[in-house]
Amino acid sequence: MFTPRLPIDDVLPELTDAIARDGRAVLMAPPGAGKTTRVPLALLPHVEGRIVMLEPRRLAARSAAERMAETLGERAGETVGYRIRGEAKVSKATRIEVVTEGILTRMLQSDPELTGVGAVIFDEFHERSLNADLGLALTWEVRQALREDLVLVVMSATLDADPVAKMLDAAPVIRSEGRAYPVETRWLDTPVPKTQRLEQAVADLVLKAVTEESGSALVFLPGEGEIRRVQSLLEGRVPADCAIRPLFGAMKFSDQRAAIAPATEGRKIVLATSIAETSLTIEDVRIVVDAGRARRARFDPSSGMSRLVTERVSKAEAEQRRGRAGRVAEGTCYRLWTRGEEGALHGFAPAEIETADLTSLALELALWGAREEDLAFLTPPPEGPLAEARALLISLDALDEAGRITDHGKALAAKPLHPRLAHMLQMAGAQAAELAALLSERDPLRGAGVDLTLRMRALKNPGTADRGVIERVRQEAKRLRQGLPQRNEMSLGEMAALAYPDRIGLRRPGDQPRYLLSGGKGAVMPDSDDLAGARLIVVTDTDGAARDAKIRQAVQISEGELRGLYGDQIHWSDVCDWDKREKRVVARRREMFGALVLDDRQWKDAPSEAVARGALVGLRQIGLPWSDKAKRFAARVALMGESFPDMSEAALMATLEDWLLPYLKGAKTEGALRNLDITEALRAMLDWDQMQRLDREVPGAFESPVGRKLPIDYSGEHPEVTGRLQEFFGTTVHPTVGPNRVPLKVVLTSPAHRPVQVTLDLPNFWKTSYADVRKDMRGRYPKHPWPEDPTEADPTLRAKRRGS
Repeated sequence: MFTPRLPIDDVLPELTDAIARDGRAVLMAPPGAGKTTRVPLALLPHVEGRIVMLEPRRLAARSAAERMAETLGERAGETVGYRIRGEAKVSKATRIEVVTEGILTRMLQSDPELTGVGAVIFDEFHERSLNADLGLALTWEVRQALREDLVLVVMSATLDADPVAKMLDAAPVIRSEGRAYPVETRWLDTPVPKTQRLEQAVADLVLKAVTEESGSALVFLPGEGEIRRVQSLLEGRVPADCAIRPLFGAMKFSDQRAAIAPATEGRKIVLATSIAETSLTIEDVRIVVDAGRARRARFDPSSGMSRLVTERVSKAEAEQRRGRAGRVAEGTCYRLWTRGEEGALHGFAPAEIETADLTSLALELALWGAREEDLAFLTPPPEGPLAEARALLISLDALDEAGRITDHGKALAAKPLHPRLAHMLQMAGAQAAELAALLSERDPLRGAGVDLTLRMRALKNPGTADRGVIERVRQEAKRLRQGLPQRNEMSLGEMAALAYPDRIGLRRPGDQPRYLLSGGKGAVMPDSDDLAGARLIVVTDTDGAARDAKIRQAVQISEGELRGLYGDQIHWSDVCDWDKREKRVVARRREMFGALVLDDRQWKDAPSEAVARGALVGLRQIGLPWSDKAKRFAARVALMGESFPDMSEAALMATLEDWLLPYLKGAKTEGALRNLDITEALRAMLDWDQMQRLDREVPGAFESPVGRKLPIDYSGEHPEVTGRLQEFFGTTVHPTVGPNRVPLKVVLTSPAHRPVQVTLDLPNFWKTSYADVRKDMRGRYPKHPWPEDPTEADPTLRAKRRGS
């Protein structure tokens, strides 16, 4: 049946044997081996029921189905058919269905047993799309729990097969060596100058490649914008026999087909995105020019926004692209980087589940009735973005507070849209179809200002808008409108607010058009934009920056419309807070919607406790007002050990509400807080028994042998007491404090109250250094006693009697 023979044919018997024996397999085959069009046909005699094969892209799905149908001498829709978004060619006779990945998820959710399906094939799994990861996890659970007979095949070109095989319970791994023609790789001699635009560098390299080599060229670029700019730079400069063909996902199928079809005369230069990396065989290509860039969606859970970023390709992606030059003959790959720069490339691109918005995934998991840890994910979804996704779904009433799906959530999951837009469509009805379709597409009016109203007007009068985008939006809106009810008329702002309740923006005070979003993030608009004066807006697109995201699309909404939509979520909040600028407690009553303050009034009769709590915020900023008295008390308590409260700065700051709140006494300003004596509050942290122990074991003063109360200074490393040397005569045991008997540092002074000795061991001082002190001091102070043995002398503060 298979002519001409392809490399994959050599391993098909091994694959069918593995399927018959184990019911599952992982197939590794390089690009061009023929796995996409040969494997489903080879499995037909060995599988009961339909074979469903997943393709990551619509063009690849349609092309694969048509190629297999052609092999059978049929047209698509007979034995082999396809189903993609907005189009299906299947019949009762169809045994092989090639579908895009989201369609499998819908099939599983509506019929978990996959009735009538005998095998599921995941093609190009190395691309690691979110839908493919989810589809494999769900299909594997179905096979384990409901359908032991369900055949499962995972096919990949560059992915490490072992982790996938392990996840599928040690599935057999079959490898096809392929039969790629030799491809010569040519690198740049020097890096592209930072001052040179990517498009200009690519255009120069393309001209060099098509001049040096024969055959058609496939040029890899990150996106449509770069494709259009390179096309403009090449037109009129390429050889006369070269036709330039763009290829990207948003094009019409007819234009995509023209790009991949063989050139009828001369040769062609296909300017493509990553859509051309795998699955598709573009005829006649013998030259690859790789710009070394890929565009990926990155989701920032801290901002709740996604943005497209242009990054360096991985080594695996570069190798995939290089292989396209050797599909039909020997070829050449030109890389827009030096050989030295290649070492800095990552081995593989990140799986989409690691970087994407996980809102749709969270909704599908809830509909399936499972948590992520219950399913076999090759890469588990990250906790932070998944938690953010579930919080959004709760705000859209798609999940309840326990994370269970609601009836509304089930309705959203059934729509082929992001849950935000599905919610808008469900609530607003048919009137929101155009807006949902528009927000699902790229901007048809780039650089035309922020206002979303301009885009909606372009649907009726395109003017300078991108006609291709406008036509796709119209067609999608027509499809979405089918079966939707007519509801009360809503403004554009109201409909957008249904989809983006967390991105309703309130203009901040000041000349710059900066907005606080209801979700708590900041966003900024160009001050020259016509919408810059709007007080309230709904932001539908930003650049995704975590801090002050740049607003690319927004629409105005009135406060009345906001209250009409979310009146039940608008509430008054009484706030006593510390104002850094005024350095005082400010008591306000605020009407809040999320993070937005819609109304702000003075709270004149704020209760004293609320004021005190506001003052605590100020204390956390300025620190505790330690007096010498308070420091001494805290130091005494510290010597009592762990059985007493921790009065360190960190511990006290962490528990301000517990011990200081009742003692603030109406202090509202920074000055009042700095003058606050916290000693009484610290004393209140001890009960009566503790206070008795403290005064007994770590007293505030030391009673000297003559009965004088000497204050103890606890501020240093050792507790310290100062007294006249003579009043310590007769002391044979050094004084200590605390349960651990910490020695006092005794500062002994002369009769003139000048320090003559500092000691932590009085008995040792008497034995050693005292003799030198006595020798020095008795001449200076002859009227005072200086006995040879101070341990036998009586303590005194008096001078010697006259004549003695």
